[in-house]
Amino acid sequence: MSETTTATFGGRRSVPPNNSNAAEDDLPTMELQGLVPRGVSLQDYLNVVNVYLFKERWDSNKVDHHTDKYDNNKLIVRRGQPFYIQIDFNRAYDPRRDLFRVEYVIGRYPQENKGTYIPVPVVPELQKGKWGAKVITREDKSVRLSVQPSPGCIVGKFRMYVAVWTPYGIIRTSRNPETDTYILFNPWCEEDAVYLDDERQREEYVLNDIGVIFHGDFKDIKNRSWSYGQFEDGILDACLYVMDRAKMDLSGRGNPIKVSRVGSAMVNAKDDEGVLVGSWDNIYAYGVPPSAWTGSVDILLEYQSSKSPVRYGQCWVFAGVFNTFLRCLGIPARVVTNYFSAHDNDANLQMDVFLEEDGNVNSKLTKDSVWNYHCWNEAWMTRPDLPVGFGGWQVVDSTPQENSDGMYRCGPASVQAIKHGHVCFQFDAPFVFAEVNSDLVYITVKKDGTHVVETVDSTHIGKLIVTKEIGGDGVQDITDTYKFQEGQEEERLALETALMYGAKKRINTEGILKPRSKVDMNFGVENAVLGKDFKITITFQNNSPNRYTISAYLSGNITFYTGVAKVEFKKETFDVVLEPLSFKKEEVLVRAGEYMGQLLEQASLHFFVTARVNETQDILAKQKSIVLTIPKVIIKVHGAKVVGSDMVVTVEFTNPLKETLQNVWIYLDGPGLTRPRRKLFREIRPNATVQWEEVCRPWVSGRRKLIASMTSDTLRHVYGELGVEIQRQPSV
Repeated sequence: MSETTTATFGGRRSVPPNNSNAAEDDLPTMELQGLVPRGVSLQDYLNVVNVYLFKERWDSNKVDHHTDKYDNNKLIVRRGQPFYIQIDFNRAYDPRRDLFRVEYVIGRYPQENKGTYIPVPVVPELQKGKWGAKVITREDKSVRLSVQPSPGCIVGKFRMYVAVWTPYGIIRTSRNPETDTYILFNPWCEEDAVYLDDERQREEYVLNDIGVIFHGDFKDIKNRSWSYGQFEDGILDACLYVMDRAKMDLSGRGNPIKVSRVGSAMVNAKDDEGVLVGSWDNIYAYGVPPSAWTGSVDILLEYQSSKSPVRYGQCWVFAGVFNTFLRCLGIPARVVTNYFSAHDNDANLQMDVFLEEDGNVNSKLTKDSVWNYHCWNEAWMTRPDLPVGFGGWQVVDSTPQENSDGMYRCGPASVQAIKHGHVCFQFDAPFVFAEVNSDLVYITVKKDGTHVVETVDSTHIGKLIVTKEIGGDGVQDITDTYKFQEGQEEERLALETALMYGAKKRINTEGILKPRSKVDMNFGVENAVLGKDFKITITFQNNSPNRYTISAYLSGNITFYTGVAKVEFKKETFDVVLEPLSFKKEEVLVRAGEYMGQLLEQASLHFFVTARVNETQDILAKQKSIVLTIPKVIIKVHGAKVVGSDMVVTVEFTNPLKETLQNVWIYLDGPGLTRPRRKLFREIRPNATVQWEEVCRPWVSGRRKLIASMTSDTLRHVYGELGVEIQRQPSV
């Protein structure tokens, strides 16, 4: 990481790197300025007997700081906002002659100028933006304080001490793990860099522990629920451990720009032993298939306990885990899906599809890929490192695609800067701009080596960009936050601005753009169900008074959702005669037996149709991806839906295929309802149904959700979910 420092250090004043929240050095319990005279006992001065932190879920510290949902018995507060503690002394505190202060320490080698040692003075009034402690009440031997952290302090787990001054030096409390205090980012505090001024957005993007991730196709949007579980037992410590593994200096952990950039590198394991190993080859023998995960909790806890990367993830898994990391630390975050997301392999900022003269795709020259969809994250923060106006939502992407400053990571990149073409601003804005704004260019390669541009599709890439709506499970279209509508003056200016900064290059095709053909072609695919036959309909429209003959070719491929083809399963050639000013349809039947044997886990098929108008030698080309409709896992609940009461959850799946499913794993998750669980069924015969019952005891009330997934050797990406309203425990 850029924040990584080497173990060696030199110079008279150098201090070893302080890059582990877990590592600690105890402060001395006494710092004497000399010998204590005989007969003088330091115990005669003010001494601390006990410290109370008011850290129960119902205490105002957790309720007011919106941390009462964390399954953690330590005090968790947010920076920039006061919280309360009580100190019991051996006698009554007299402010005229007694002097004490609270101290917070994080990591090893604490230094005040690095923010890792924080002496908090007792002051008459708290001041905005500064650490301070104010005496609220004094009663007998007890003092209650209001302690206010700085809104820019380090985020992490602090050790707390109380230091008392005597004429002979300082007496300090001993190390006590019970007084450890977590301090998080605070979207409710105006001085915090992650401040968000809309309460509904804070509820959704910080406090909601269940999300919806969209996939599939922009005309056939699929969705699956994801358990972020940022409040579950052990997750906060796991997120702090991720930064420790990155060897991120503690002094940088109060900056959301640095924290999100480090997180985007560490959620993938490409080059830093991070959380998740990515795999797109459909072989998952040494781990869990990406489609089987129901949430982030198992992944983060396994990473912390095993100290090794977890297998396996793809873009939506990386995005789900990264969202948990950001929300857990207090940074508002959401998962975003970009349909037809460009991955430009040759850095010319356009997607080049090379065709042979007969219309077939030249796979050797076509290196760029268009992902059916790609998921990334947006994190909300100010950007003081950029000009005014580029704060707010920032793209951060943990899927390992391209190298950025020596590591596989992406962002934070300002969404506003991407929209307006200001891609010169850090970090990685040109790459994100290309993902949503590239042109799809079809180029014919002539036998003499020259290239001719057949057609340019400027609307295919970044066709639709969505996220989960606030307060519901529906789709929110946020395309207009990334780009202006095609044809608007603002869109042209944004593209020219990006061109000026070198992010979007003019089309270089060593040839000329051919005039538009007099014949139009399009095709559609009917609703395709897994294991069933379906039809493709190709339509031709002759807009001229001439009669034409057309030679057409249809290619069907099993593809990864990244747009990379695994195998061609369908080839069909046909000829069409078009009378003047006429319209004609051709139908092609795709049989289940043609695609089932090669199907990948996302059940995605890609069709490419090319046609040559023989009289004019014009080439027509169109491509489409479809996602097969797949069966669902059914979830049912029986019994009282009350906090602390047992309820029975039944998970059910019926095999719709004509073959036996082998090694079937069913996963069940539900934040606040059950810890993640799984069960193995060795086989499920055709049309057979399996059931799995579990007893759950909810511990969180309100609207909750159960999430299930099924994976097997031949069928994956099968989900189910059920909303459940959990009642509070009746008061006695």
